[in-house]
Amino acid sequence: MIRSIEDQVGAVRAFTRRWSEVARVLDAGLLESPYALTEARVLFELNQADSLDLRELRRIMDIDPSYLTRIVGRFTADGLVAAHPSTADARKRVLRLTEQGRSVARLLDERSQEQNRALLAPLEEADRERLTAAMDTVREVIDRATGRASTGPRGTFRLRALRSGDLGWVIARHATVYADEYGWDDSFEALVARVVADFAQHRLPGRDDAWIAEVDGQPVGCVFCVHTEDERVGQLRLLLVDPAGRGLGVGSALVDACVRFAREAGYQRLVLWTNDVLASARRIYRAAGFTLADQDSHRSFGHDLVGQHWELRLS
Repeated sequence: MIRSIEDQVGAVRAFTRRWSEVARVLDAGLLESPYALTEARVLFELNQADSLDLRELRRIMDIDPSYLTRIVGRFTADGLVAAHPSTADARKRVLRLTEQGRSVARLLDERSQEQNRALLAPLEEADRERLTAAMDTVREVIDRATGRASTGPRGTFRLRALRSGDLGWVIARHATVYADEYGWDDSFEALVARVVADFAQHRLPGRDDAWIAEVDGQPVGCVFCVHTEDERVGQLRLLLVDPAGRGLGVGSALVDACVRFAREAGYQRLVLWTNDVLASARRIYRAAGFTLADQDSHRSFGHDLVGQHWELRLS
């Protein structure tokens, strides 16, 4: 039976009252740091991007301009943010987190993850899935109603575990995307197929995992965390963001999921191999705290490339 508008309004009010209580508990954890919730959000948004001009940050945050200016001024004085005039328009200030700023942002993000994990941990797996699916639905409906999903730089996506058919999608999309965008030949598809087959045949529970990002039920990205011969070292592999999922923060979310899993699995280091032509991926790795360990030239996939090894110390 469809409820009356009065009953629906009552349901919304009851939900917002209850969730406000939960949100206050979660936000209180930020009091362990010297930053208020809005300040933490500024650090989060800047950490998600390589750089943002002040106007774009103000649009994303939707807060009072003078308040945002004061926050940015404080972060600049504290050495967390570097502000420079835009090379394209001197009237704009381009903001970028310093290494110290990224370190603080990662710390706050980890605390937020811990708080929300504590909220979900007591629930049965089925209830966790029901709760998060309902949250996805709320966000999707509101985004459509406000036009954010269709016009904003950030839309709605979710990460989920592997399902039947996903491994075939991973191989096919890697082959197609890299052929279209970089001209790589079918030897790259063969490499991806071997990596996927090794994962499927030798997966260790608690040591290996993979995630699929999807928008409106369709896969738009993936990443894998796999064990190596050294039990202290995990490896991030096969990060891909399909063109249909770009601009939404999918790549950063996938890498963050991989890093969190690696920590929980007890790895001391997380390593990866990439090529220098993959500039967007390298920005994501750097933002997540990875550092370049070494690089060398090689001929692969029909091209002369520079391979790079990156690593992240987890302990």
